[in-house]
Amino acid sequence: MGLSRPQKSGNGVSTRWVSLFCIASFFLGVLVVNRLWSIPELAERDEEPTLAHQSTTLHQMVNCDTKEASVEAGDIFSQVSQTHDVIMTLDKTISSLEMQLAAARAAKADSEEGLQVNTESGPEQLKDRRKFFFVMGIITAFSSRKRRDSIRDTWMPRGEELKKLELEKGIIMRFVIGHSASPGGVLDRAIDAEDALHKDFLRLNHVEGYHELSSKTQIYFSTAVAKWDADFYVKVDDDIHVNLGMVGSTLARHRSKARVYVGCMKSGPVLSQKGVKYHEPEHWKFGEDGNRYFRHATGQIYAISKDLATYISVNRHILHLYANEDVSLGSWFIGLDVEHVDDRSLCCGTPLDCEWKAQAGNPCAASFDWSCSGICKSVERMQEVHQRCGEGDGAIWHTSF
Repeated sequence: MGLSRPQKSGNGVSTRWVSLFCIASFFLGVLVVNRLWSIPELAERDEEPTLAHQSTTLHQMVNCDTKEASVEAGDIFSQVSQTHDVIMTLDKTISSLEMQLAAARAAKADSEEGLQVNTESGPEQLKDRRKFFFVMGIITAFSSRKRRDSIRDTWMPRGEELKKLELEKGIIMRFVIGHSASPGGVLDRAIDAEDALHKDFLRLNHVEGYHELSSKTQIYFSTAVAKWDADFYVKVDDDIHVNLGMVGSTLARHRSKARVYVGCMKSGPVLSQKGVKYHEPEHWKFGEDGNRYFRHATGQIYAISKDLATYISVNRHILHLYANEDVSLGSWFIGLDVEHVDDRSLCCGTPLDCEWKAQAGNPCAASFDWSCSGICKSVERMQEVHQRCGEGDGAIWHTSF
């Protein structure tokens, strides 16, 4: 038995060669596969800068769009602001034109009806009129001489100080009165003499009478707004105590508002029973018995801004007059864009109420007795109330508005 020879396949190829051929094919395949895999990697590497560039470009486009949107938004806000300024300017211009129209109408009506009130109402005169802070009209009657004197002796400046108040503080103060049923009679001559002495009256084209108070108030505002260009117009009864500095400080807080109505707001019952004080003949307009009035300022003292006084002047011939003056005024502002300011410092009680507040360093703007709709026995008590509740005689001169 000899050594065995290498076996041959049936087709004559040695198994050794077959094995070598298989190994060589394996390595060749590995090389080919590795080569093919390296190509996509190169392609991906080539694509990465492109994607990064696209991303950068996209971000730049987004940033540009954002900047453009910001610029557009800024332009819109700027345009809105400019439009608002234009509207405010137009509103003031319209208000000024209405003021001039009111003055012209009042001057024309007064000249036709014989009332001597600032008839120089041409455009130049209206343009050059001095601006005042507020006009205070103290509603009075022929029989109230002692009331007027009690006010002159306490809280109202007189003589040169009254002129100084106008020049330095821009505050106009006048007793407001019309004429008697017989113009030029004894009553009217008495007022003429008193005015010559004190020079502190505003005369109205109005026939005096308690039941004509709504009409008198309406004519007062129309006349005052035609005669003086002020921020506010104040109505005051002649039997209450007033601290001018506090009134000025109160109004100064609302100076920037166009249509404001300041006072002690109330809503009293509508009195349908005849013969009682404050009877409302037109009670049926306010609904069923027992109903209450709409909110309005109590009549002892209240203030309205220039726009509202102008509105009254322009529309005075069509504004309805109720029996009670404070109700009439409140009704004229129903439906208007008016800010009602309820300020309780305008309706303090007499001592001890106003005295305690004055001692606490917070003097009242106005004081009276609710039970009397003014200071009870005001002629006798005005000096006492002034001493106990007054802000000090020099307060008005040291108060900055």
